[in-house]
Amino acid sequence: MSHAMSHAMSPRVRRLRTRSAASLRGHSPVDAEATAVLHRAAQVLVDDLAGLTGRLVAALRAQEPAYRAALETDADEVWQEIHRSLRYNVGSLIRPRECRDAALRTSWQIGENRAEQGLPLEAVQHAFRLGGAMVWQDLVDETARYDPDDVRLLVHVAADVWNFVDEHCGVVAEAYRRTERHLVWRRENRLRLMTAALLDGTLRITDLPDAAAMLDLPEHGRYAVVAAAGVHPARMALPPGTRAIRHTSADEELAVVLLDDAPEEAVCDRLLPYVPGPARAGTGAPGGPAAGAPLVLARGGGRAAGGTGGGSGDTEPGRVPPAHGCPVREAREPSSAPAAGRSGTEAGRGPAQGNDGARPARGGPRPVRGGTGPDPAVPGVLTPAGLAARLTAPMGVRVGVSSAVTGLAAVGDARRLAGTALRACPRGGGVVLLDDHLPAALVVSSPALGTALAERVLGPLDGVDPADRELLVETLTVWLDEDGSAQRAAARLYCHRNTVLNRLRRFEQLTGRLLSRPSDAVEVSLALAARRLLDS
Repeated sequence: MSHAMSHAMSPRVRRLRTRSAASLRGHSPVDAEATAVLHRAAQVLVDDLAGLTGRLVAALRAQEPAYRAALETDADEVWQEIHRSLRYNVGSLIRPRECRDAALRTSWQIGENRAEQGLPLEAVQHAFRLGGAMVWQDLVDETARYDPDDVRLLVHVAADVWNFVDEHCGVVAEAYRRTERHLVWRRENRLRLMTAALLDGTLRITDLPDAAAMLDLPEHGRYAVVAAAGVHPARMALPPGTRAIRHTSADEELAVVLLDDAPEEAVCDRLLPYVPGPARAGTGAPGGPAAGAPLVLARGGGRAAGGTGGGSGDTEPGRVPPAHGCPVREAREPSSAPAAGRSGTEAGRGPAQGNDGARPARGGPRPVRGGTGPDPAVPGVLTPAGLAARLTAPMGVRVGVSSAVTGLAAVGDARRLAGTALRACPRGGGVVLLDDHLPAALVVSSPALGTALAERVLGPLDGVDPADRELLVETLTVWLDEDGSAQRAAARLYCHRNTVLNRLRRFEQLTGRLLSRPSDAVEVSLALAARRLLDS
């Protein structure tokens, strides 16, 4: 037996060789006589081994469907395998020392080969037992033909012969299962490496067709990548039927979701566990998620907070009629003309006073461009916005959703975009769709510049008492989230509208920024995002 084969066999199988080699030795005159009868009959079978092989092949073709298919594919290979196994196994009845190792090696190889070919283990073991039964019956028939009185002597070796058959069935089973485990490990490892290369963007273009076949994904489909991270990352439990692949790294979990031909409900509803959360009515009344609460996005295309929804009925004044399947977005009220001699926040030049009309809050989920579900222009095609609208993040879990990309070759780009969206998530958790948070994505994409901007714009506040500084930053953040509405900001902060305006004026005085000036407002908004996302 070769060194590699001997090493592969377990200690149990190697012990089996020693025990089996002595199993048919005679220990009494009767045993010796029975062994002689066995040897004489077995030699007749060896002399007509081709006939015995043909009969066993015919029996397998008739009784075992798995072997019937194998015989149709490669009848000669199956015949040679059976012939070789019978030669060594029947030969072991005559010359145990010379044939046992070869018989065990042959049985082990059959187990390995059939596992690699995908033939069921039950079919292989059935073939061995069928062969054992046929050999035993031929031994009995040949003994009866030579001398009927000798048939009674075979009783003394019957147990040894059937133990021999059972032992070889065990060898085949062990070789089969070990090979099967190795094949599963090798396939899973290849899938893992291929998925990692796809997400890293290092997969060779020439390997894309093979990757598409192995992952069961179209090479030229549309994809989005979802990245999740947190103290206790939620496993992205994709429901049955979802065409997606998952990959777990040291600090985050990724899912490559096929957007084409994906039923929206099947893909989205349980990508992450749904966590109900408080919703703020679109009436301007106080409410909304508590500080640090997980971001909850509406299900069924609705809005979870600060929106008006796309309900039926007549369109109200000041609202834009919604597109099919899209939530209503209320129209912006025009700002009043600035008054001479007053600052922007006093005279209504900025959003603080001129935009107190009904308007969705920026703090809640934004209306997604193109609707929260499938693209209206392409029925049945999921959009990243539709995917993000149905993702929820438990407390402490951050989720980023990339833009859509076309083709498996671009999945690496989508992975990087999802990582950027993930970095733009609040520390407390939430879902961020990159397409809806591009300014924040710009900040986290260049941390050094974002930190410098925050220092330049918000640095003057460092000289203020920490409690006052926190109050000013919180007021400014809420005011910006409410699209410059002092009234709605006051409702959220539980204070008077004039208190909000006074704090904004103080911020302008300390920083030298004018919130009614577009360039200053942009810098302030980006600086706040940088301070929120980049501070350690």
